[in-house]
Amino acid sequence: MTKVDTVFSGSIPFLYDKYLGPLLFEPYAEDLANRLSALNPQRVLEVAAGTGIVTRALLRSLPASVSIVATDLNQPMLDHAAQQVSSERVNWQKADAQALPFPDQSFDAVVCQFGVMFFPDKPKAYREARRVLKPTGHFIFSVWDRLEYNEFANLAAAAVAELFPDDPPGFLARTPHGYHDQHAVIAEVRGAGFGSVTSETVTRRSRAPTCRNPAIGLCQGSPLRNEIEARGANRLAEATDAAAGRISARFGTGPVDGMIQAHVVTASDVPA
Repeated sequence: MTKVDTVFSGSIPFLYDKYLGPLLFEPYAEDLANRLSALNPQRVLEVAAGTGIVTRALLRSLPASVSIVATDLNQPMLDHAAQQVSSERVNWQKADAQALPFPDQSFDAVVCQFGVMFFPDKPKAYREARRVLKPTGHFIFSVWDRLEYNEFANLAAAAVAELFPDDPPGFLARTPHGYHDQHAVIAEVRGAGFGSVTSETVTRRSRAPTCRNPAIGLCQGSPLRNEIEARGANRLAEATDAAAGRISARFGTGPVDGMIQAHVVTASDVPA
């Protein structure tokens, strides 16, 4: 992972939420919210909350008595998230998942959607999640499967790479889709001290009204944008067009519908 992989600034939070939210994140947000609802938590910590897509799903799914602390290290993403939610049940707070500013055994559940891939020290973040959990608590998080099982991202990555053959941007394969080995992930979580760790592969469909929606979201609403602009300050529109063309060639000019796949990991000290 490089430094640009964690830069979500400028218009990225807005475009991320508008285009990638419905396309990639909302289907899994509902899945995580349903899993959490079944555990009946009273106090939930969300780490790497991003633009609040999971937070909003939790508010819809969990009883009104449940409180949520939603954290992220990136202030622009957190600011955007807070603007989308008006609820006294949510406390927004900037925090590093690797050094959580909360006492031991503070939460019934810790949840993280597609954030752990960005943590420089994942085992440390897992130990922190376990530290702030009550003895009966659960840590649930999701990671993307490999790039080839996520069609829009795979097509966009290939299209952009063709524009820069001497130095192809590698963000999508390197970071969001670079932590997909379930056995390795489970081993790291167990190494952090959790007694029970399971992983489930979850496949969904990713839908958008046109081929440009995923192209804009991936090329302009993610840190892939930083790599594109570093290689050509005026080539962002060209890269977006190339990604849209590749997606259109695969799925047609109307509404698009592609495969997405992720792993959902559940960890606790409660025997399975």
